[in-house]
Amino acid sequence: MNIKTNFIFLIALLLGSFMNVFGQKNYQNFKVSIYTRAYEVQKMEDQQWLESTWKTISSQMKVDKIYLETHRDLLIVDKKTMQKAIKFFKDKGIEVAGGITYTIDESNQFQTFCYKDPKERAKAQEIIEYTASFFDEIILDDFFFTSCKCDYCVNAKGDRSWTDYRLELMTDAAKNVIIGPAKKVNPNAKVIIKYPNWYEHFQGLGFNLETEPKLFDGVYTGTETRDAIRSNQHLQPYLGYLVYRYYNNLKPGKNGGGWVDTGGMGTYDRFAEQLWITLFAKAPEQTLFDYRQMLIPLNQHWEAPWKDQDVSFNYKSFLPVKDGETIAKVVSIALTSVDKSIGQLGNPYGIKSYKPYHSNGEDFLQNYLGMIGIPMDLVPEFPMDDDMILLTESAKYDPEIVAKIKQRLINGKDVVITSGLLNALQNRGIRNIIDLEYTSRKSMVEEFMFNGSLVKPKQPMIIPQIQYFTNDSWEVISGMDSGLGWPFLHEGKFSKARLFVLTIPENFADLYNLPSEVLNKLRDVVCKPHPVKLEGPSMVSMYLYDNNTFIIQSFNNESVDMKVVLAEKGKTIIDVTSNESIPVEVRAAGRNWGKTVSADKYVYTVKIQPHSYRVFKFQ
Repeated sequence: MNIKTNFIFLIALLLGSFMNVFGQKNYQNFKVSIYTRAYEVQKMEDQQWLESTWKTISSQMKVDKIYLETHRDLLIVDKKTMQKAIKFFKDKGIEVAGGITYTIDESNQFQTFCYKDPKERAKAQEIIEYTASFFDEIILDDFFFTSCKCDYCVNAKGDRSWTDYRLELMTDAAKNVIIGPAKKVNPNAKVIIKYPNWYEHFQGLGFNLETEPKLFDGVYTGTETRDAIRSNQHLQPYLGYLVYRYYNNLKPGKNGGGWVDTGGMGTYDRFAEQLWITLFAKAPEQTLFDYRQMLIPLNQHWEAPWKDQDVSFNYKSFLPVKDGETIAKVVSIALTSVDKSIGQLGNPYGIKSYKPYHSNGEDFLQNYLGMIGIPMDLVPEFPMDDDMILLTESAKYDPEIVAKIKQRLINGKDVVITSGLLNALQNRGIRNIIDLEYTSRKSMVEEFMFNGSLVKPKQPMIIPQIQYFTNDSWEVISGMDSGLGWPFLHEGKFSKARLFVLTIPENFADLYNLPSEVLNKLRDVVCKPHPVKLEGPSMVSMYLYDNNTFIIQSFNNESVDMKVVLAEKGKTIIDVTSNESIPVEVRAAGRNWGKTVSADKYVYTVKIQPHSYRVFKFQ
């Protein structure tokens, strides 16, 4: 090389080293972080263990950031070890932040601190002050709530409910035990509260979604859903998407990312799905819990039940397993595959569903609806302007809810309410809009009827019987029981719009047993304002974005053919990954009594492999 070439080469080499140390971006559309418990941080005093474990992880996956926990279960990492760990990762070019888990004994039913007990309150403050002395960014893991019912709490609660007492207590603790002391020690400290996935029940333990997002510098989201059947929570996969969007609506633009662990994953595909869904929600950071779990060896003999089918991600992606490969390898494959598409997506949107602060009712129902192809968006404020909204029983916590529904209808905006909300409101004025009665009787539905046709569900289901005055309102879909029908989807007109009632089966999971014909009609009604709709079976979700892109994801164990329906002529649908153009079929407008009852529709058939997704755009 000549002198000039040598100089250019040297500059390039130095620039490359600078980027490696000071923020090289491993992925184009998100950062990847690992959370490290205090137990593993304490082990980092052993240099050999630190270097060998990091080599195992970093050789298989790309990491941008690491959270180092100072405290968990009354274990506080000593100062020397913490400083050593911080320096080690910074020298590797990894961004470093702090973490705290406020548990006294996690194994004892997640025993939390008591924020009324002076000694425990002082200890909690000591921990945040210690942590703020190391870090400018601190995240509080899931447990900044209280389940304590000690004598201090019993006496302080008085005649109030536990919910009211704890909401007030934890707001005070956030201000005066955590945030204030942290910023006094380190004015640059940003304190972030990470909320777990059980949002319906937060208020009972003191998580205050009305006050805390305003107090903390940011929020973070637990998007893990694990196995919906073989776990105590029974959370539906769609929750990983919906809960991120919900917390982002609580503090717009300040939701730092999503957090997934390997617990109850069942298969590697189930773990990968959780990562994908988090990023479909446009989370800017994906955190893996935890350092220890990233070291779990891969199973040489693992097989998925859909192993013989051609899927975008399953055991074929990384088997045969090589010696030394761990869960970190699964993370790498899953994130690399999704990074190619995330950058082409716009801002997510869906049918807004209003959840007032500190409310519950028909718990987690919106996630079941998301699993049958209705894109949902959970919001803390009543959406007055959207063309369609869907309200579940939790909306009953708003004392003005009936008036707000009425005003929407007068404004020409349709509303869907569930049978649970109808039951809660039938003595609060909803019958002044449409005279419906949620009775105490039930029906075992064995067929559904609409447009004169009868179709069978996968299995019978129990629904509540709803009564109405003939011709005041009318059944769109009927649930049939031994020849007698009851509203399943019901419609009534009021002013300039329509109120629909969606009858929810006694077992929410029976929504997955609905026949495709019923699901198609539900999607057509609820998703009417959307430019694109799905037709086909359940256990398939659709995520919509404002730049004419969308994702279809299947959670089925077999491949499914889904139909994408557009109402606008001349559009083409393209698979973003393969650039394949999907052929169109024209479905002619329907007619009834000589009148056109629907416009022409443009239908595109796409195959979705088991536990896979496809990204599309229409133009």
